[in-house]
Amino acid sequence: MAFASEDAEAMAGCYADVAVFDDPAFGRLNNGRVRNMWRMLIKNSGGNLKITHSDVWADDWKGGAKWVAEYTFSKTGRKVVNRIDAQFEFKDGKIIHHVDHFDFWKWSRQALGLVGLLLGWTLFLQNKVRQQALASLNRFEQGGN
Repeated sequence: MAFASEDAEAMAGCYADVAVFDDPAFGRLNNGRVRNMWRMLIKNSGGNLKITHSDVWADDWKGGAKWVAEYTFSKTGRKVVNRIDAQFEFKDGKIIHHVDHFDFWKWSRQALGLVGLLLGWTLFLQNKVRQQALASLNRFEQGGN
């Protein structure tokens, strides 16, 4: 798996030019932004990322997997173990639609501590995290970190 081996270009190469990605942290990303999100996440992990996967299945049109990302959330220094259920749609051997489902409240409690515990279930905090994730992606795409 490209992600588990922290190979950003191999991970980006799994996606079609017209790919769509959706998850609770980034919301919906299209096309090159999907590939850049993975490049950014892998680059910014600093080798502090452990990925495991299970229940992987696929046919010519769709697939799915369960995966676990273990890392230290850089903004708070807190350890996160995020359990994700991924669903994929394929065309011509590439991912055209990828949706990651995870418990945002559970993630926020780990990543943000008390703030996540108290507000992680609210749209306010979910939107705030999404804004910060997209701002980080914008900076990355403009050549910053």
